Amino acid sequence: MDFLNALVAILNFVVIPAAAYGAQLALGALGVTLIYGILRFSNFAHGDTMAFGTGLVILVTWGLQALGISLGPLPVALLALPIGIALCSAFVLGTDRVVYRFYRKKKSDSIIMVMASVGVMFVMNGLTRLLIGVDEIRFDDGARFLISVQDFKAWTGLTEGLALRLSQALTLVVTALCCWALFRFLNKSRSGKAMRAYADNEDLALLSGIDPERIVRLTWIIATALAVTAGTLYGLDKSFKAFNYFQILLPIFAAAIVGGLGSPIGAVAGGFIVAFSEVAVTYPWKKIATYLGFQPEGLLQLLSTEYKFAVSFVILIVVLLFRPTGLFRGKAY
Repeated sequence: MDFLNALVAILNFVVIPAAAYGAQLALGALGVTLIYGILRFSNFAHGDTMAFGTGLVILVTWGLQALGISLGPLPVALLALPIGIALCSAFVLGTDRVVYRFYRKKKSDSIIMVMASVGVMFVMNGLTRLLIGVDEIRFDDGARFLISVQDFKAWTGLTEGLALRLSQALTLVVTALCCWALFRFLNKSRSGKAMRAYADNEDLALLSGIDPERIVRLTWIIATALAVTAGTLYGLDKSFKAFNYFQILLPIFAAAIVGGLGSPIGAVAGGFIVAFSEVAVTYPWKKIATYLGFQPEGLLQLLSTEYKFAVSFVILIVVLLFRPTGLFRGKAY
């Protein structure tokens, strides 16, 4: 029984939270790696695109709730998500036309584009705070748990309970659907193949008659959709606070670089690697060790949760030093 209790505790406090968090990072990293692979620069405004888009989703959610619209056990934010994606995509396309297009036509170095994205990041951060404020916001209406601790204990008779929140299950399901749709689009559709050709060899793609501006628009729309979806799922799972999305940019970039910048599969793998590393290093393992028959004096916690982003930073540095192309051999940073 103690072994089963230990297994349930690992699932409850490590595997399930890390899987949900990893799925959120994977979606964010997919957007980063698409922009890097096709537009050839690291978009530092990606985290604040997540925040801005999620803020729009929250506003639409409040509007739908005011009209009395409900999805039963599911959060209304799922209904608001496509509208938030459309509004945020329009803003991002406008940003590309006003800012990035100028440097792209001049064929500026990627570092210039990166610095331009830093400027866009600060602008979007300020707009998000004006739009939705700086307070913590919860917008996860509907059912809270698929499996509650009390029900699980009653079913199994174990001492340790297992909880599975609806937001965690939704995160995994939506991420799986988004990844399937994206990979199918890139590999099967004519537009997806054009995007891949443009990423592999821009000059040859242009000679083949591919419209570069159309590829740029598609890239921004897809990356924005991934960012807003990731931000909304993150907000449903935890809560919305604009500054949190600025902080999450580090693990997202770490995930993209670990998997290999420019590699969509690598971005997904990197998201889960970073998430499981963060959770495993910051979780106190004393309860697990006790169930397994050990009597540790300390908490068996390598780092406190306040230092979880340090894990991402260490992983990022190690990968850049020893394997800059990442696990799936993307493009060197």
